[in-house]
Amino acid sequence: MMKTFAACLALVVTAAALPASAQQAAKPAAAATEDKYVGYYYPKPNSTEVYESAMQTIAGVDRPQRVQFVTVVSQGTIQSSYRVPYAVFVKGEKADKLIIVGLAPNEFGTIYRMRALLANMTTMSRMSPFFQERTVAEDATFFDLLKLLGFTTVTITDGDKLTHQVTIK
Repeated sequence: MMKTFAACLALVVTAAALPASAQQAAKPAAAATEDKYVGYYYPKPNSTEVYESAMQTIAGVDRPQRVQFVTVVSQGTIQSSYRVPYAVFVKGEKADKLIIVGLAPNEFGTIYRMRALLANMTTMSRMSPFFQERTVAEDATFFDLLKLLGFTTVTITDGDKLTHQVTIK
């Protein structure tokens, strides 16, 4: 999984340096209170939090780079030599909503298990050269990495009854 993070971070940096693809016309924002993924990908969040990052989103990182990042992370979980107990994917018009769904009963049965996975993702992020070059790696978190890449939310669920959602600002 470490190599996966490093590979996807390298891809994002390379892609961000390329000229941006045709920009889509700005569209009015949907109602902020309505989450169209509730009831389809996860139950209504039982808990929420806001993470205010000191990081700035990297210029030029947009929808294709976020999709590519999550595709590489997801591919790493699928190709792992052991069963990874969760799926990672991206949603939203701007692909700025990261979703993590537990695939086994009780895998993410508590908020503490969910936070443990996010802590592991912080550890993996801190080991990447990309993260070390752009942050004070021992102080930055996985949420800071998501902010650098332009994600606005990360939702983690047990795929049954428990959902935790973090808004990244």
